[in-house]
Amino acid sequence: MITIALPKGALLKDSIRMLQAVGLDFSAFLDSANRQLQIEDTTGTAKALLVRTQDVPVYVEYGQAQLGIVGYDVLREKNPAVAHLADLRFGTCRLSVAVKATSPYRSSLDLPPHGRVASKFVHCAREYFNNLDLPVEIIPLYGSVELGPITGMSEAIVDLVSTGRTLKENGLIEIDVLFESTARLIANPLSYRLNTSKLHHLVEQLHSLILSTV
Repeated sequence: MITIALPKGALLKDSIRMLQAVGLDFSAFLDSANRQLQIEDTTGTAKALLVRTQDVPVYVEYGQAQLGIVGYDVLREKNPAVAHLADLRFGTCRLSVAVKATSPYRSSLDLPPHGRVASKFVHCAREYFNNLDLPVEIIPLYGSVELGPITGMSEAIVDLVSTGRTLKENGLIEIDVLFESTARLIANPLSYRLNTSKLHHLVEQLHSLILSTV
């Protein structure tokens, strides 16, 4: 039986819809009354684990799940030992640098040397500013990152942006984009190589579905 790690949050609904299109139904996860974290498809060929987005690649890397669906942003931040199989073409967003709209900064290079940047994407932020050769202090925050510039704790933030509405409502603006992110299909390398539980067949079905929607 194939085990698939599914992410809680914004990617869940589209992930379930895509799997339904290839005959796997995990829609029980969308029922607010459901408290199960593991459910089996009615066909008996697959089961799914409902986990935090950041934990999806961990379950896949360590083999508790053969497949997983996760944002590219998480893969860039965590750099897990997993096989990257496909861009699923949903969950589009971007990792951006943002500042207070009233600040004088209009690009990352305008930020002061040794200034402070708040982010939950510590690795990505550090890599980005290192590539700019701009020394900054990265402040790890895992809640409302927007409060960094609002409270004066940081000059800027690095965070995911979809519509930009949250930034606007908090008086922030984007000044640079690190990279675009979409949902990705990943696999445990050993399971994929050994074609565990006919894994390749399911992956081929998903590939065909993606191509049919282009």
